[in-house]
Amino acid sequence: MANRPAKIVLLIEDQPEEVRLIREMFKDAGSCIFELTHAESMTVAEEYFETNSVSIVLLDLGLAVPHGLEAIRQVRASAPRVPIVLLAAADEESIAVQAVQEGVQDYLIQGQIEPRELMRALVNAAERKIIEGVLFSEKERAQVTLDCIGDGIICTDASGKISFLNRVAEAMTGWPSKDAVGRRAAECVMIVDAVTRETIRDPMANAASQNRPGSLPLNCVLIGRDGHEVPIEDSVAPIHDRDGQVTGAVIVLRDVTATRKLEKELTHSAQHDFLTGLPNRTLLNDRVGQAISLAQRQKCNAALLFLDLDGFKKINDSLGHLIGDKVLQSVSRRLLDCVRSPDTVMRQGGDEFIVVLQELQCPQDAAITVARLLKTLADVYLIEQNEIHVTASIGVSVFPGDGQNVETLIRKADTAMYHAKKLGSQSYLFFSPELTSTHCEQHLAVPRGALPARC
Repeated sequence: MANRPAKIVLLIEDQPEEVRLIREMFKDAGSCIFELTHAESMTVAEEYFETNSVSIVLLDLGLAVPHGLEAIRQVRASAPRVPIVLLAAADEESIAVQAVQEGVQDYLIQGQIEPRELMRALVNAAERKIIEGVLFSEKERAQVTLDCIGDGIICTDASGKISFLNRVAEAMTGWPSKDAVGRRAAECVMIVDAVTRETIRDPMANAASQNRPGSLPLNCVLIGRDGHEVPIEDSVAPIHDRDGQVTGAVIVLRDVTATRKLEKELTHSAQHDFLTGLPNRTLLNDRVGQAISLAQRQKCNAALLFLDLDGFKKINDSLGHLIGDKVLQSVSRRLLDCVRSPDTVMRQGGDEFIVVLQELQCPQDAAITVARLLKTLADVYLIEQNEIHVTASIGVSVFPGDGQNVETLIRKADTAMYHAKKLGSQSYLFFSPELTSTHCEQHLAVPRGALPARC
């Protein structure tokens, strides 16, 4: 099947450096939808219009001749049905706003443009122009066309009452056309901020009253007639008659449920261990930082437990990595069962885990959890008819006594765990300064699980 021809974007720009920047943005965006061509003056652009088809005009308001609104008028005279996206300097924004109110599709501020933002503006301009053209055509034909579109489309008249819904919009809102047409948009289209739950003022009314395209804030939710919620993105624009008068507005509602779900899954994958599902090192600083902040507010302690399995390499070597992975998964579940809901269990990597204990009244409170962890982990594991015994060594550092930041607490807990291993399997040690001295061998003579001073 032949590829569809790219939409031609004509850049009217007399500054070579700006042309270079726009070309680089097109290249960075890697879009196959648009093809960029360039006219260095309005005269060249007008000649191009005579013999070529143009999908979108990208016009610099700062052209030397003509300048500002006069440049827009000349483009419209040569290509009256081609959508225009403006490039404006920061001090030209008021002119750009006025131009949008008069029907220009969108504007971008030079020096603040990202490739994705540029592509989005062009896509929106193309979509809005398509929608306006459809609405000019015969109603029944428009109905068939719009019902084939995968996004919800709702139109209002000059009084702000709904005049049209396509089938997707009916499904998203829960309002069939026979019930919705003639009602005010706010009755049928309830949009709220997903976080604050504040109602978003009717975007179609805004577009019509301001005579300019717009969009919803990020992270909005459409609440249907039955209370069902759909995360959405939108594009909204005023509708004009052939004389340029505003006769209503149109909103395109895109269901982004799948997109948001994918974003959450990607974020979760980046922050969690693929094998155990536990938070990984990406979240370590955040979770330990939260425990420190809470301890400071509550004037209490927090503890960081650095746990390493004893002899885990032998399990991998004798039974294989598949069994080893299942042991790690079982260990993760047992660790989670031993801590409270505010506490955190993380996989540091390999057979190392970190446990963060919050809101401890005194350092010794951590010993209770440590003892429970060691006992639970030592219970036999039955994995694919193999009875497996696993023990652990644990080092403990306590905030605020052992450190005031994440890095220090991890380092000291790691040091304590290293020396706990020398005591034999199923041992633990709280960090103490002696562990880092040249006399640490003397410290190893203390009983296993030696505790700091009593509370």
